[in-house]
Amino acid sequence: MRAVLMAGGSGTRLRPLTCDLPKPMVPILNRPIAEHIVNLLKRNGITEIIATLHYLPDVMRDYFQDGKDFGVQMTYAVEEDQPLGTAGCVKNIAELLDDTFVVISGDSVADFDLESALKFHREKGSKATLVLTHVPNPIEFGVVITNEDGQIRRFLEKPSTSEIFSDTVNTGTYILEPEVLDYLPANQECDFSKDLFPLLLAKGDPIYGYVSETYWCDVGHLDACREAQYDALEGKVKVDFAYSEQSTGLWVGQNTYMDPTAKIQTPALIGSNCRIGPRVTIEAGTVIGDNVTIGSDADLKRPIIWNGAIIGDEAHLRACVIARGARVDRRAHVLEGAVVGSLSTVGEEAQISPGVRVWPSKKIESGATLNINLIWGNTAQRNLFGQRGVTGLANIDITPEFAVKLGAAYGSTLKPGSNVTVSRDQRSISRMVSRSLIAGLMSVGVNVQNLEATSIPVARAVLPTLSVSGGIHVRLHPDRSDQLLIEFFDQKGIDIPKGKEKKIEGAYFKEDLRRAQVHEIGSVAYPSRVVDIYTTAFEHHLNVEAIRNSNSKVVLDYAYAVSGAVLPQLLGKFGCDAVVLNASLSPTAPSATEREVLLGQLGHVVQALQATIGVQISANGEQLVLVDEVGTPIRGETLTALMTHMILTAHPRGTVVVPVHASGAVEQIARRHDGHIIRTKANPTALMEACQMDSNVVLGGSGDMGFIFPQLHPGFDAMFCVAKLIEMLTIQERSLGQIWSDLPRISHRSQTVRCPWTVKGALMRYLVETHPADSLELIDGVKIVDHKRDSWILILPDAGEPLVHIFSNSADRDWMDEHLRKYRASVQEFIEKEQGMEEVNL
Repeated sequence: MRAVLMAGGSGTRLRPLTCDLPKPMVPILNRPIAEHIVNLLKRNGITEIIATLHYLPDVMRDYFQDGKDFGVQMTYAVEEDQPLGTAGCVKNIAELLDDTFVVISGDSVADFDLESALKFHREKGSKATLVLTHVPNPIEFGVVITNEDGQIRRFLEKPSTSEIFSDTVNTGTYILEPEVLDYLPANQECDFSKDLFPLLLAKGDPIYGYVSETYWCDVGHLDACREAQYDALEGKVKVDFAYSEQSTGLWVGQNTYMDPTAKIQTPALIGSNCRIGPRVTIEAGTVIGDNVTIGSDADLKRPIIWNGAIIGDEAHLRACVIARGARVDRRAHVLEGAVVGSLSTVGEEAQISPGVRVWPSKKIESGATLNINLIWGNTAQRNLFGQRGVTGLANIDITPEFAVKLGAAYGSTLKPGSNVTVSRDQRSISRMVSRSLIAGLMSVGVNVQNLEATSIPVARAVLPTLSVSGGIHVRLHPDRSDQLLIEFFDQKGIDIPKGKEKKIEGAYFKEDLRRAQVHEIGSVAYPSRVVDIYTTAFEHHLNVEAIRNSNSKVVLDYAYAVSGAVLPQLLGKFGCDAVVLNASLSPTAPSATEREVLLGQLGHVVQALQATIGVQISANGEQLVLVDEVGTPIRGETLTALMTHMILTAHPRGTVVVPVHASGAVEQIARRHDGHIIRTKANPTALMEACQMDSNVVLGGSGDMGFIFPQLHPGFDAMFCVAKLIEMLTIQERSLGQIWSDLPRISHRSQTVRCPWTVKGALMRYLVETHPADSLELIDGVKIVDHKRDSWILILPDAGEPLVHIFSNSADRDWMDEHLRKYRASVQEFIEKEQGMEEVNL
């Protein structure tokens, strides 16, 4: 007798386990489901098996080959173009089925007595016999009613709750006579339960149900997959184990080492070539595949671990599935019902929450808590917020569904009925994400003032005038053209503080989202005169007459990322000649290399037109690079020093706020003008907050971040900076080149070293402990100051990446170079030492 093993399913409900594996090849007790079915058929005297394949057919063919090693004869029929359904695929091989045959599903674990079922079939003279069983909840299956003789009277495929009329269900195992296939059309999709069996009933052909009282489990979803493993271990179903029983209830493969201090409860199964470390606890119900390493002190409570996985020291696994080749690092937690896909990595001290699924080849960073499925992209972030706002790959990490939830999380931290602004750059991806954010805000009863495509300076400036609780701005990341940046503002237009970020993260990850009733859903309004409000403030804080009398010519390069037509209009209104380059919008932002080419072109245009200055504006109106009258770019620390010099010349005894790593030239410039320098943490929020705390502040920021003019609004504004430069150049009657030549000559360089997250804190402590207290400044990172030479070294951990930045600053170039080399070597040595200690512990 022959059997047809239907093994074509892709197992979408078993994802991510079936992303690279057909469902019949999912392991149960380290053997594929299909192998358990083959063994069941063999125990019942059926050794000729035809497997119908569709999804990833080579996986099963490569495993079973001709079946000889499994004591059967295997042949294969592949549905090349499209799946033909449960009956269609059998119809496709009708010429191979010339006698009574068995059809069995490839996604179930059972120990049916098929010999008794065959006897029943023949005694009844049945054309089709369905193997049936009783289940507590029949909604997921085809429900069947038979008479006292076993003849089927009625059935319904996957009924609703109101349609249930029996707890007897179809198991997907059938005994058929070949002539029933004559009712089916060739090369068409058709199903046994939906097409063939209703037809047989209608025609009055004998169709019977054999009720089996033995074990059956449809491994159609992840919970059932785990339960089938536990049932098999506990002996509820007869299966052939892949390994010998070392002691009662403990099956262990060959060449496996278990440390004598490991505690193992039974029943449990451990594969071949495994290494179980000291003091490991393995609770009853645990299944461990081949070639698995379990680190010391790991705590395993009924996980299913597939072949080749690596489990780190002190890891905690709770009734989860760790797929092939996955890695769970030290002290990580994977909780009940979670699934880690093949070749994925769960970083140190990370946590995968209950029921969360991680698709194959993903990386969960150290310390991250993952509360939602990780499907697209590569990484689950430690937090939603990074150094500045929420960032991620456009339409991969930051998707519409992500943005809806993020908007709802932010709105849930506000009072119902609150108002917020939403603005964006002009790219389509930003429009899509902003609309999703708006939907999320409305869903929690928050009203939206939609500023649409607006530059960030304009959005910040108008925000205090609209009586809102805060704002959101969406744009392409200024440094990564494939990423989006979502920024959140408070009611003053300042980036929200860390405490507020934590509240949003808490609402997002805990899914503590408010749901508004229908009459409470938020509204959307479109404020008018947004640009007029900004323009009025812009003019109010400038010496317009000085600009009008300057006869300046300015070349503006928008680098194919228009931040709005506000600046050219304003400069024209003030009598300046504004020449605009590259004002069209490209689908993607130019790369750093492309911007450099555009900057070179800008320099040539400035020279050719004998312009006063050239400006390349970026970051949606926040950042800029200057070009002087001879075409030389001015940026970075030079631009910071130049702006500090010009603003303090205009406002002696004023205060300038700069980030902690800014060049020491700013202090020398401040001394010339009896001014004052405030250094802050190296993040935009700290700069904005510091600028608002002191009424004497006349400038904040840096050449890399942009510049803040706190009297105008609290954010960075490249557009106002251009106008202010023209004003100051006119009043001071100097060119950019002349001012540049007067700046102090300070040597300032930086280098970056990779540093694991877990080492950063220890590195900072080491630096503090190994230097005198009077030489340290701890504003952000660790700054070691040589007061005699007015020089310093700053070791600054990166807030968003496993990196450490080392800055060296001195008027003495040799001192700068020597100490940069010295501290780079010292930092690298410390990191290598710490990593070596971790490896020894592992």
